[in-house]
Order: sequence, then structure tokens, then C-alpha cells
Amino acid sequence: MKRPTPAWLRNAVFYEIYPQSFRDANGDGIGDIPGIIEKLDYIADLGCNAIWINPCFVSPFGDAGYDISDFYKVAPRYGTNDDLVRLFKEAKRRGIRVCLDLVAGHTSVEHPWFKESCRHKRNKYFNWYIWTNCIWDKGGDNVAMIGGASERDGNYLANFFYFQPALNYGYANPDPKKPWQLPVDHPDVKKVRAELKKIMRYWLDLGASGFRVDMAMSLVKNDPDSAETMKLWRDVREMLDRDYPNAVIISEWSDPSKSVIGGFHVDFMLHFGNPPAYSALLRREPKEETPGARSFFDASGKGNIRDFLDSYLQHYEITREYGFISLPTGNHDIPRIAKGRAPREVLLVFAMLLTMPGIPFIYYGDEIAMRFIEGLPSKEGAYTSRTGSRTPMQWDRSANLGFSTADASQLYLPVDSVPDAPTVEKQSRKQTALLSQVKELIRLRRDNPALSAEGLFEPLYAEAWKYPFIYSRSKAGKTFVIAVNPSDSKAQAEFELKGAGKLRLVHGDKVPHTLHAGQCKMTMKPLSYAIFEVSGTK
Repeated sequence: MKRPTPAWLRNAVFYEIYPQSFRDANGDGIGDIPGIIEKLDYIADLGCNAIWINPCFVSPFGDAGYDISDFYKVAPRYGTNDDLVRLFKEAKRRGIRVCLDLVAGHTSVEHPWFKESCRHKRNKYFNWYIWTNCIWDKGGDNVAMIGGASERDGNYLANFFYFQPALNYGYANPDPKKPWQLPVDHPDVKKVRAELKKIMRYWLDLGASGFRVDMAMSLVKNDPDSAETMKLWRDVREMLDRDYPNAVIISEWSDPSKSVIGGFHVDFMLHFGNPPAYSALLRREPKEETPGARSFFDASGKGNIRDFLDSYLQHYEITREYGFISLPTGNHDIPRIAKGRAPREVLLVFAMLLTMPGIPFIYYGDEIAMRFIEGLPSKEGAYTSRTGSRTPMQWDRSANLGFSTADASQLYLPVDSVPDAPTVEKQSRKQTALLSQVKELIRLRRDNPALSAEGLFEPLYAEAWKYPFIYSRSKAGKTFVIAVNPSDSKAQAEFELKGAGKLRLVHGDKVPHTLHAGQCKMTMKPLSYAIFEVSGTK
């Protein structure tokens, strides 16, 4: 049975904000919530009607805020709880929803819960984290147990970095020989789950519109088929459907057939998961000169659309009656979309991602093709693979590219130093600039239900090792055909389009084509795309 979905989500276009790098309003070199409020008009003008903010809560910032020490309080460097509530209200006034980042699976070692759990005597939080019963019990093979960190006689399980101890949501299949592996129905485990709901309720009551859940698949341990983890999230979804029907939950799982069936409204298809089809589309780095070594959106033309599409269709067919798949432009954990791509190539990626089913997510700065900055030292756990994607937003040609009035030496990260670094101000003046084209694509999507989250999707031309990729979107009596050729060579396609009388170009490049008796032939120039509205469909 199809679960209810908030109506606003079906036409949502999200904008991801890394708060420390978006806009610094108080001149201390670090982005903040008042800075986000300053730029809400920009986000609205872009066409985005929803925001996802990376963690903004109290933290030692060993992992950029994904190590939380107080789930109920905004980190002082970003502002106050009142500032966040003001953001909710100002965003709502502009028709924008705000979703927060929920780090459900772990805390910081600085969290009071964990400090209490570290004590040698039993207390309320003794079982809120996963500890072995003895310092000499290392937990077994392939388990990230940390020892010698406290007076407690035991080792604790870390979810990612050593300073991110895993909260105890129980074991789906506890080992009888390891009594510290508590079952999912253990009273202490249930208390942790109740606290998760309490955190969510707190922020929803203050005006948040939902949450993106970090590492959503990681909560229940030894759960190979994810059955208990899915059951946990279905329970959360029942609470939302009952008490907060307009709130959404978005998972970092990258396995929509599990996460969406498990209760989430949206799941990302990312560079990991089952399988990592997203990499085949956008992120496959060439390791050798073979066709399979490149992504489909590589100008060499050596990608295979089927490596992405076959997996995508499997998930799409399973989930489309229950929720949505997101193909984001990028995020804070992966190289920027512009890495290795010219602005024209970035535009072609947007042309596809903004016309696919599901929920688009735009990572801040991707709409102006901000570069991935190479060679930066690690900042707050980002290391070389992530730091270059987290540099300050580039607003204009003023000091620090409009991000902050602080001295350059005080910035969270340095701004792009190249003379022609793209800025919002410069691209706003040109109708042909990437920013203007992205705005038009978002407008086209939001104005046409066929191009929105729920419009039907059908591949028309998607041949292995060949270009272009052509598909249709249909709803409410309208059909659109989208054709994308990201290769640097001319591409031809012939496909069936029954009942079509004419293709009218509504955005993109002029593409020579013929349409006769339900057969369409197209010839696309290198690095081109076109969005057609179909007339005469039956």
C-alpha cells in the first residue's frame, strides 16, 4: 500500500548548504545561520524551494559537525537556536522548507551521554553505546572497537572515526557468546530509539521540515538484510505520518529499494551503495584506457549508460509508488561536479539531473561550476578527498569573493584564488552563463508536472557504450523528450515514439531530427542537449 507523501515534496528542488562555508555574516571567517538568512532571496531566485543544512549543532568539530555533543543546541559559531528558528520562519515566508542533518547513529566522545557511559559503574547511559564486557575482548573480526579510552572495563564500537562512538540500536542477530550484543527489543536499546524520536520532535516543533539522516543504514548492527534497520525507520515514519504529515526524512543509504521501502521519503543514489551506479554516471575516475574506466558524463565518450541505467531502473520500479530517488549534483563528501569538466559539460549534467524523476539536490556552488580546490590540508576530518569541495561560496569580486569580511588568514577555508573564479555576481549578468541556464531548467521542471518528481520515466535510446541518452517524461497529458550527448563527438540515435506528431524545442540546443510513423531519428552535435515537448500524443 502506497504511503502518504507530503504534497510539497513532489515539486521540491533542494539546495544543500555546508553552513561553515556558505556566508559569514559576523566577520569571524566562518559561515553562520544569519549568513544563510541573508542569502535566502538568492536561493528562492535560483528556484530552489527546500534547503538541506549540514550539521549545525554543538560539536568539537572533529568531523565537521558530524560528531555531535548536544543534539538540542545550535553550535555557537553558527548562532543560536533563536537564529535557526528565525531561519525556519524567513525561509517559510519565501516558500522554502528547511531540513536539518540528523546524525542518528553516533555522537561525539564529548557528548555527556558517552561520558557517563564511560564510567565503571552502571548508570542510565551504560548501555546507550556498544561496549564489550572486558578490555581484552576486542569484539571480533572487522569490528572497529576502541580500547583504553576510559575507566570502563571494555572497548566501545566506533561508527566512523574513533571519536564517533556508535549509539546502541541493538543487534539484529546477537551472538549468544557475546552478551554485550543486545537484542533490538532490549529496554536500554528502546530508550535510545525513544531519544531519537524526541530529538526529531524537538526540531520539528520549532519549525524544521524534516531531516536528512546520516549513515541511515548503520543503526542496527549485524543486520545483513537490513530488515531490523528498515523496521526501525518504518516506526519513525509512522510517527511522522501520524503527528507531522508534512515532514520528510531523507536517507544517506544509497540503496533505495531498502531505504524507501523501509520508510524514507527519499534516498540518494551515491558513489557507494548497491551497486554504485551513480559513479558510472558521474564519478568514475579513469584508471586505464578502457571504455569501462570512464563515467557516462565524460567528454571522451567512453562511458556506458547501461552501467547506471540498469541499476537505476531496478530501484525506480521498486520504489516509485512509495518514495523518490535523488541524483544530486554532488555533496560535501565527493569531488565537485566541475572537477575535470568545463562549464558546458556541467550544464549537460544539470540538464539530465533536473529532468529525471525523483528529487534534485544541488550542492551549493555547483550552479556556478565552483572548482574542486586541489592540495588543501585536511580541515575538520575532510582530508584530501573532501576538503576541496568545501571551500567558501563565491558571491562576487569583493574581498574573499564576498564570503566574509574577515582577514583571509581567518577564513574557515581559503577561497578559490584563480583570477577567473566563477561568481554569482558575474554569472547573473549573462543569460548564457551556467547559473542562468540552471535557473531556466529549474523553472521548466517546476512549471511542468511531467518533469517533476512523479512524472513517468521511459528510456527511449540507451544503448550500451553508445551516445546519446534519450528518455521521456509524462504526466497530466504532457510528454517531454530529453536528449543528452555529453561526448565530444557527434552522436546519432533512432528510436520509437508512438503517437507523436511533432517535437517542439523548449530548452537547449537545436537538434536536427525527423519524425515519421512513430519513428524518430536525431543527430546531435558534440556536448549538446535538448528538451522537447511532444505534441500529437495519443
